Amino acid sequence: MLRRRTRRGQGDVHEDPLDAAQENRVRAVLALGGVPQADLPDGVQQVRLRLLERAARGAEAPRDVSAWAAVVASNLAMDWHRAKRRQERLGERLAALRQSEHPSGEDTSLLSLAVARGLDELPDAQRQVLVLRFYADLPVRGIAEELGIPEGTVKSRLHTAVRALRARLHEDEVV
Repeated sequence: MLRRRTRRGQGDVHEDPLDAAQENRVRAVLALGGVPQADLPDGVQQVRLRLLERAARGAEAPRDVSAWAAVVASNLAMDWHRAKRRQERLGERLAALRQSEHPSGEDTSLLSLAVARGLDELPDAQRQVLVLRFYADLPVRGIAEELGIPEGTVKSRLHTAVRALRARLHEDEVV
């Protein structure tokens, strides 16, 4: 179980679930996993958070907190690299878009009109997530929080809306 300490007159106070040695081990695993020095404190906090969430769910504390924390830190390092690769690919795609020829004013107007018509034909829920994602530039998590719906629902609505809008643009021979 997580260590707990009681102070007289102050009620229950939870101690840090990671001692100094465990924290140093987590930092080392993250650093060896290629996480930049500036991101190490966030990684340590993520490990702490996962340990506290585990306790809050009522799950048994790991038999060896140090080993468990090292595995979690290793997984966080892999997640960090995946996110970095995703960002790099997105940057490459955006750079490629910038380098491509810009459509003429007439082509842009035609495309804008077709997109507006396509948006009008979408169900309200799909239009809402599409506009929030691509026009307001909110991330999926932000949309889910704003609308009070699960992230999976946002992703599903986005997928369906994009597919419908793409089909509409192909029907109109705009794209």
